[in-house]
Amino acid sequence: MFAALLELGKAARTIFLCQYLSDKGLRREINSGLNVIERWNGVNDFIFYGNGNELVSNRRDDQEIPVLSWHLLQASMVYVNTLMIQDVLADQVWRTKMTARDMAALNPLPYSHINPYGVFDLDMTTRLPLNDILVAA
Repeated sequence: MFAALLELGKAARTIFLCQYLSDKGLRREINSGLNVIERWNGVNDFIFYGNGNELVSNRRDDQEIPVLSWHLLQASMVYVNTLMIQDVLADQVWRTKMTARDMAALNPLPYSHINPYGVFDLDMTTRLPLNDILVAA
């Protein structure tokens, strides 16, 4: 029975590879999905940089706080980036410069503007216009 399942798996992989090689749309779809996953993994490595991106304990209770903090940082980063993208797109000048391809490529995962090391230059005399964005939404 085990040998039969192995052969069935080989046949299924062969069929998939034939479809993959012959279908340009399938290759693009798979490549696009892999790019999204790789981008997200890169963001996760950026956010969870301490201890070599590893949880230091096998105990579930000791893992809970770092993982929940990681999820909070992910959600916060996506939220703030989405607000910033919406703010840029609200400007008609920028919106007219964007092509359909540019719009399709927008994602809330850029992080080059984020400093993970705890050094922040603050101008306490100005505020981010996030409240204006929230009120408009």
